[in-house]
Parts: sequence; C-alpha cells; structure tokens
Amino acid sequence: MARRPNKLIPDSFTAVPSQVAPPTARVVGAADDLEGVDALGVLVHRDAPVDPALGLTRPALERAGFSGEVGSALVVPRADGPLLVAVGAGALADQDAASLRDAAAAFARAAASAPRLRLHVPALGDVAPAAAARASTEGAVLARYRYSELQSAPKRVALTDLQLVLPGVDQSEAARGAREGLVTARAALVARDLVNTPAAHLTAADLADATVELGRAHGFDVEVFGPDQLVQMGCGGLLGVNRGSVEEPRMVRLVYTPDGEPAGHLALVGKGITYDSGGISLKPSDPMHLLMKMDMGGAGAIVGAFTGLRDLHVPSRVTAFLACTDNVPSGSAYVLGDVLHTRSGTTVEVRNTDAEGRLVMSDAFALVVEEQPQAVVSIATLTGAALAALGPAMAATLGNDQAVVEQVKAAAAATAERVWQLPLERSYRKQLDSDIADIANLGGPHAGTITAALFLDEFVGGLPWAHLDMCGPMQADADESWRSKGATGYGARLLLELARTFTPPAGTAPAGARARA
Repeated sequence: MARRPNKLIPDSFTAVPSQVAPPTARVVGAADDLEGVDALGVLVHRDAPVDPALGLTRPALERAGFSGEVGSALVVPRADGPLLVAVGAGALADQDAASLRDAAAAFARAAASAPRLRLHVPALGDVAPAAAARASTEGAVLARYRYSELQSAPKRVALTDLQLVLPGVDQSEAARGAREGLVTARAALVARDLVNTPAAHLTAADLADATVELGRAHGFDVEVFGPDQLVQMGCGGLLGVNRGSVEEPRMVRLVYTPDGEPAGHLALVGKGITYDSGGISLKPSDPMHLLMKMDMGGAGAIVGAFTGLRDLHVPSRVTAFLACTDNVPSGSAYVLGDVLHTRSGTTVEVRNTDAEGRLVMSDAFALVVEEQPQAVVSIATLTGAALAALGPAMAATLGNDQAVVEQVKAAAAATAERVWQLPLERSYRKQLDSDIADIANLGGPHAGTITAALFLDEFVGGLPWAHLDMCGPMQADADESWRSKGATGYGARLLLELARTFTPPAGTAPAGARARA
C-alpha cells in the first residue's frame, strides 16, 4: 500500500493480517485417533448423557463445579495426551446454531494455548448438520482472534486447525458447513483487522488500497475515485468533510457479479471515516474519542462481507460504495454554517461537523441511485443515540421498506448479530429544516438515530432501503463468547447472509434491466 514517507510505517505492515495462514476446519470421523490434536473439547448437555469421549461422569463434573450452562468450560488435568475440556452446551432441547457458536467459542478460549483443536458435538437436536458445523467453526475461529499486527512479540497462539466430530450425521453436509463457517468467520476477521487498525496506519487511501488487494484475492471488482475525480463528480459532502485533512479522500466502488443471470441486485453503502475527531465540533477527550479509529466500521463490514460472496456462490449482483476520509480540524476545515453541495444537487447546511457520516454517505447514496438497484442497505457507526438507546448488544435498524428491513432482521437472527427496529418517524423531519439550504445535517436533541436516518432517506431516491446504525456493537470492552475485545467485525457476517438470501422486493424491475453498463 502507498504511504506517506513521514508515517515511518514498515513496508511489511498490512491492514489485513487475517489473510495470512488462515486456520483449517474439517469434519473428522475417527473420534478415537488424537494424533495431531492439542486440545479435545466435548460438549456436555444438561439433559443428555455425557459423551464417553470425555471420560468423566456427570457426578464427577458436578463435584468440580461444572454447571453445563452455555459458555461454561472445565479444563481437566491429564498426565499426557491433549488438553481435555468439558464444554457447557445447555439443554439439548434448547440447542440452536447460536448456542453451538457460543459453546465452540468457550472451548476455543479455554484452550487458548492450543493451536490444534478437536470438538465433539455428540448431539445436534434440531440443528441441521451444515448449520451446526458452520456455527461451531465460526465460534472457535472468531473467539481466538487477537489484533497483534503492531506488537513486536505477540502473545497470542494462532488457531491453525479445527476438527469437528459430529457422529451420526451426513458428513458431507457437515463438511460443507465447516467450509462455509471459515468463509463467514473470515469476513468478520477482515472487518476486525480493518477496524482495529489505527488511523495513521489506515488512511482513506490505505483503506481503498486494502480493498483493491482483497478484491483481487476474493473475486470482486474495485474502482477507486480520488480527489480530482470527486470534484468532477460533484461529491461535495465527502469533499467538505475532508477539507480539514492532509489525507486525501476516496470513494470506493465494489462490484460482485455472480455466474449466470443475477437473481437480484443489492446495493450497500458504508461510512468510511477512518478517524473522527468531530472536526471543529471537537469531541471530548474520553474513551469514546479513543475508539474513533473505528468510525469506518460500516465500510469495514462491507469489505469483509465482499470477501465471502464468491466462495458462498451468492446468486445476486452486489454493488457497494464506501465514502472514506477522516474528519479532523485545521485552518481549512469545514465549519458550522457552511453549506455543502452534494452530488444529488441537494444543499446541506452544516450545524455540527461531528454529524459528518451522513454528509459523506449522501454522495455515496447519489451514486447508488444512479445504478438503480432493487434494494439498498446502508451501515454506519452513525449516532451515539443508537448506543444510548440500545446499548452495545445490538444495532438499530430502520428504513423506508419493511420487506427489506425484515430481510435485514432475518440475517441478523441467523448470524446472532442482533438488531432492533426503530420507527422512521417522518413527523421528525421538520427538525432538519434549514433557512438557507435544502436540509440541515442535524436535528434536535432527541431521537438522534431517527433524524439521522431521515437525513439519509432524503438521498435514497425512493429506492427500497434499510439502514443499520452499528455504533453500539462495533466494539467490545472485553472478550464475550465469540466477540473478542476490540472491534467485533459487526455487520460483516450479517451482510454476507443478507446477500446470500436476498430476495428483490415486490414491484422492482429485474436485476438485469437495472445493471450498470
């Protein structure tokens, strides 16, 4: 990646270290052969017999304080052989993909020093073999993630091999699920790597370069627009936010084209603010300010999702626009009261320079509208109000088309990347009225997530649209299940699942008729 000389960053640095030596995941049938296994985990259900592979009875486990709840784990000392871990799986009657994902994560964390893992899943209950293997793979791989690219002596032990034992099921189906689990986990790891990378190591230009590299590796096309092109394109929202920076802005277009006639055309829009100081409306110097290298989490999620489209044989055409810059104060920075001219022709009065994400996304939306997809989904760390309302466990979702919102909610449920729908309350639109421009970039003191979405709604051109405000779940303060401390990669698996299952809303023109020439 091209870098400014004064950054003094080694050429060996990469923003996507997860691409180096990824783990393997496979389904094995020889449960008694432990050659090449460093840790053996056995799921224990509260309402089912204990698997003989564990070599312990339920009374023995109970005497050791093992509860069997999902997320619990008991490391059993042994004189020789692999590390042995009893893994709580809860009640078999309640088992689903999410509980299997959590159990696999608990095992991977309990065996943190073991590079080669084997996990026995003695009973699946109502979970299909492919779904069970996929979720177990995701849980183990995601739980073992650590961002260590900038550490001179990393302490993490990388997971290199995961073996799954699923007796009595269709082994080919389970193997397919394990392969898919690697793809979906990789999507989240790519997003985590990008979002965890400090701003000086990942400028807008660097993010564009990383996306180009990933496109070459994973079968999607990337087009990058620099400052001169953005001026010609009339992208005044992105250029306005970038005015205070010495780093150049980028608009990045991603295109995935499936084999054969596309089943649909889904477009994504991502906020790519590589660092958000708040601009002239400077943020306080608190822990949230420290996290503002993560303000490109929406763009990172989209890039991560795109790495899996080809491998999962997604049948729809998927395009995306990432609006990338940092937002910093300087003598040339945009200020309160400025009026920005966006690509759509809409003028915007700046009431707060810390409401910059919606400004850069307005230009991305205008470009998406010109392509006329069948649906649009935007994702951004857009408002602190979403975090205040819903906390760190889930994102807010809202939009102008309930059918698209429902598809987002279904993808969230399938991936355990939770969402909660808020209303797009149009009576609040008047808060964005401006006396000197078409619209202002900030509403009143309340319902900030809704007014921010109403601002974006002005630029979607009436296309079916749903939005994800991921300010809350963008990061975790501590390890929790498969979410590792730091950037969670939220949205990458959700968007990948959404693209895989996308159904064009009723009444939209065929994808082929809308595809950009």
